[in-house]
Amino acid sequence: MQVQKDVREKIRELLAEHKLDAFLFSSQPNVLYISGFRSSNAYVLATRERFYLFTDARYYERAKQELKEDWELVLLKSKPFRIIKQTIKKQGVKVVGFEKDRISCVLRESLRSRGISWKGFSNFIGRLRAIKGEKEINIMKEGVQKTDQIYRELLNLIKPGMSELEVRAFIVNRALSLGAFGESFPAIVAFREGSAVPHWETSQRKLEERGPLLIDMGVLYKHYCTDFTRTIFIGKADDEFRKIYQIVRDAHLYALEKVKVGTPIGEVDRVARDYIKRKGYGKYFTHGTGHGVGIEIHEFPRVYYKGKDASVPIEEGMVFTIEPGIYLPGKFGVRLENMVVVRNGVAQVLSEVSLDLVEI
Repeated sequence: MQVQKDVREKIRELLAEHKLDAFLFSSQPNVLYISGFRSSNAYVLATRERFYLFTDARYYERAKQELKEDWELVLLKSKPFRIIKQTIKKQGVKVVGFEKDRISCVLRESLRSRGISWKGFSNFIGRLRAIKGEKEINIMKEGVQKTDQIYRELLNLIKPGMSELEVRAFIVNRALSLGAFGESFPAIVAFREGSAVPHWETSQRKLEERGPLLIDMGVLYKHYCTDFTRTIFIGKADDEFRKIYQIVRDAHLYALEKVKVGTPIGEVDRVARDYIKRKGYGKYFTHGTGHGVGIEIHEFPRVYYKGKDASVPIEEGMVFTIEPGIYLPGKFGVRLENMVVVRNGVAQVLSEVSLDLVEI
């Protein structure tokens, strides 16, 4: 794929920038991003001349079919780390980077070798992954369209007496039937007080005649994730729910307006957080306003006013979520989430589903 070819060129530029002869990628998401090849056991060695993919016999034949240009395949047999070290030594490289934030202690110890200087990096290609190319964005748009379709179908399916898990089962089955690989994360289906727990574990609880229902779901489509949340009401919503819903909706829209190239991404969180606080519910907004999305459901950068990512400037091609929420313990919660892509300097919402309150 052209996407991976462009990525490899940028990695070569990073090697030169950091004065590295090579870099060993051990995390499966990064291996997938660089190669386009998905497996549970693979490594990529990037040098300035060649890219090597190491994998075992379960995946080797498929790798031979899928990877051709610019790739050297190496079969991992017994003592796989020794094979990786031998390959590195054959290339005559001296300074090799590695993912210190992703590597296991066992792998780190096994890679010690005379004549090779290892340099650890955190999030080595995080910024590279944060800027999506046109093909990546189009894939993610297609994935979001599938998420939208599943949600719209759910509105005609949901009824009292169904369990939360039955709702999730429909999401999973429909995602597969629409050509997705499955869920991008275990869908959260949370009724009434369960919706006040941001990462509620979908249960056997039955939906009743009246109450709020939070649905947080996503699909994995062509290796890319989607993320989407709506909070609906079964029956007629009461005044308190309507009030909270409107505050969250307004906070979402204020955050959306703040998305502009050059703006520190933490400001997107701050404007939503400050609005919710002014309305008297600041202590009930208990997570960040969003996160990057791509090969993984949570990627760089985090959309939060604190921490190392807060000062990261928004760039053209970034894709991240906007998902403010208010959670009243023991009562209910409201979260509204969309993925946005930065196009022409501002946010473009990928979902076509309205933020208006839905009562069913």
